[in-house]
Amino acid sequence: MRNGMYTDVERCVRAVRSKDARFDGWFFTAVLTTRIYCRPSCPVVPPKPENMTFYPSAAACQQAGFRACKRCRPDTSPGSPEWDQRADLVARAMRLVGDGVVDREGVPGLARRLGYSTRQVERQLLAELGAGPLALARAQRAQTARLLVETTALPMAEIAFAAGFASIRTFNDTVREVFALSPSELRERATRSARQRLDSPGTSGVLSLRLPFRAPLNPDNLFGHLAATAVPGVEEWRDGAYRRTLRLPYGHGIVGLTPEPDHIACRLTLSDLRDLPVAISRCRRMLDLDADPVAVDEQLRTDPVLAPLVDKAPGRRVPRTVDEAEFAVRAVLGQQVSTAAARTHAARLVTAHGEPVDDPEGGLTHLFPLPEALAAVDPETLAMPRTRRTTFTTLVRQLADGELHLGVGSDWAETRARLLALPGFGPWTVDVIAMRALGDPDAFLPSDLGIRRAAKELGLPSTPAALTDRAAAWRPWRAYAVQYLWATDSHPINFLPV
Repeated sequence: MRNGMYTDVERCVRAVRSKDARFDGWFFTAVLTTRIYCRPSCPVVPPKPENMTFYPSAAACQQAGFRACKRCRPDTSPGSPEWDQRADLVARAMRLVGDGVVDREGVPGLARRLGYSTRQVERQLLAELGAGPLALARAQRAQTARLLVETTALPMAEIAFAAGFASIRTFNDTVREVFALSPSELRERATRSARQRLDSPGTSGVLSLRLPFRAPLNPDNLFGHLAATAVPGVEEWRDGAYRRTLRLPYGHGIVGLTPEPDHIACRLTLSDLRDLPVAISRCRRMLDLDADPVAVDEQLRTDPVLAPLVDKAPGRRVPRTVDEAEFAVRAVLGQQVSTAAARTHAARLVTAHGEPVDDPEGGLTHLFPLPEALAAVDPETLAMPRTRRTTFTTLVRQLADGELHLGVGSDWAETRARLLALPGFGPWTVDVIAMRALGDPDAFLPSDLGIRRAAKELGLPSTPAALTDRAAAWRPWRAYAVQYLWATDSHPINFLPV
């Protein structure tokens, strides 16, 4: 855990001098002489240590009057792994900021979702990140604006609106302040660069983006799992890309994600461009792109049983979701049935109750049904045992009524307790939701059939209690250990589709 690493000056200086990309997003280097801030791996000659100061966030750098480096583009580095691996107030707040809650609901809305006062939230964010929720949201708007300026031919007025700025003037002032270039100058630089391709969503409707990650990344289990469990109509594997529909705050979208050696290629179609930052955030979260694979694999390698599995294919990620409520429903549909049967159950619900969408580039047809729509389904029409019908109807009713909240800002412990209290929810269902929907990196599935089979093959204890005791050494990364254990099987979830 590198929490507060930016306060360890000597360690930060070493990372900057070695241009260590593993620390990109963990902290930012601000140069006192140039008033520019960089990522640790910036390719320029490192400044003298006495001219460096370090901040925990881009927003803190901007608030202190530093401008983003034009060479290393620190605002495009992977996000800090802290926010996906912690369960405290600051981490929950950062996940909600990334999901656009401050822009849509303001700081009071953020505080309300977290169950704290506005003052408490602002005080804790300032203490750890050097910036409050408004500054953090402003930094996100600036990055969204830059992305649209550099990768589309949209008019600047449309970009300002899509990025969440209240006026063209605020948009122009913020871009100049953060990047030391006007929006027009940013676009001119992008069009001169051979690396950039300028698309116009006004004509093609598609945004082409690159999603960075920390190496290594093993795409096999990540995309293999998503493709093997894909619900027809909502998800598909087509031409080397995982594609799915997205339900978003202002509309809907379709995304295609393709693994490349140094990034994930992202093709995104949105009905409302204001959803761009949220769509990117949710796709990054689904693919676990902000993880720190070096830290995870180092810990798991300390176990002589896991070490060969990690060495064979390092960098496995935990496949997650873009919609927590959707995943919970699918987890119930998948109880004690095969992957194929679970897909069939879900596809029937999608066809009957999902919202239709157009997909000119593929075979996607629907958004996954909302809990409100599923709560209105006649239980007698569900092709499943009566006890599971009760589990299903109880879950969707509580989700629809707001009694159960599943989202990026959920309190993991409280949500686990609420799920366990529902009929038909045992440890397996709760932990698979904790792992893939809530994002708990330490969620563990000792009763899973695939895990028990792998444990037996590797000479590990195969009973849930004994295996849980043995897995204590893997904490806090047991969800990643699950991926390595699953990978010992020949199930399609472990292989990149061809």
